[in-house]
Amino acid sequence: MTVKRKALPRIWKAGRGDIRPSQDMPSRRNNDYLKIGEVARLVGISPTVIRTWESLGLARPRRTASKYRLYAPDDVLLLKRASFLRKVRGMNAPAIVQMLRVEGREQTPRDGGAGAVGAHLRQLRIGKGLSLRTVAKAAGISVGFLSALERSHMSASVGTLRRLARYYKTNILEFYDTVDRNKYLVRPRDRKVLEAGEGVRMELLAWGGTVMEPHLFRIAPRAGSGESYTHLGEEFLYILEGELEIFLRGEEYRLKAGDSFYFESTVPHKWTNPGSSETLVLWVNTPPTF
Repeated sequence: MTVKRKALPRIWKAGRGDIRPSQDMPSRRNNDYLKIGEVARLVGISPTVIRTWESLGLARPRRTASKYRLYAPDDVLLLKRASFLRKVRGMNAPAIVQMLRVEGREQTPRDGGAGAVGAHLRQLRIGKGLSLRTVAKAAGISVGFLSALERSHMSASVGTLRRLARYYKTNILEFYDTVDRNKYLVRPRDRKVLEAGEGVRMELLAWGGTVMEPHLFRIAPRAGSGESYTHLGEEFLYILEGELEIFLRGEEYRLKAGDSFYFESTVPHKWTNPGSSETLVLWVNTPPTF
């Protein structure tokens, strides 16, 4: 007698948390990506949980011109593993991140992301013996938001990070946790990464004793710095892809690919991506006071 085996899902063959791509796994070359709702159904978690895990570095979806998240096969497999660790082993989000690091599965550099920022901000506050209410009031944010930021449940805009850095008498560079020394060569996979609010990703290109602070900014459509901010130093921008609007002293400048821009950082400034696609900016601060 022949017994028919139950068909497995089209994309995965999985058992006991061991994820293996099937022959039907979508190919990056074919741009076969999934939207967040489809991923949620396949993984068995809510879109809200996926977005929270994304802020911790458990996925790096692409963005469409309409700001939809598109998940690649690697993202989905990682989320499947994270879901297994959550449901079967009872791990919380920070424990899941640590386990994936041990397994070598994480997708973002180990020193970046919202998790590193939250932990660092909490250490700064506790080290100075300050309450959440005191710091939140000084930074102009709510106690609940600061608490969520420290627990890595939220990410802050560049403007908010700058206010917190100023209050703690430090700079945003310190939030990258760059304890290792400078490297002459930095591969893309080794960049320090900082998520600065919804749709803004800062990748540090060099660190350790430098007199410049070079970043690659990835800015999603309609995302930006939030409110205006200032700091010491000078800044140079070169637009690699997309568009950028920057506001200085009430004046608006619209930059396109190939444009460069220089200004003094003491001038109040804010910026946003006004386009329908991601903007890439080579952004250099000197000295590292950002």
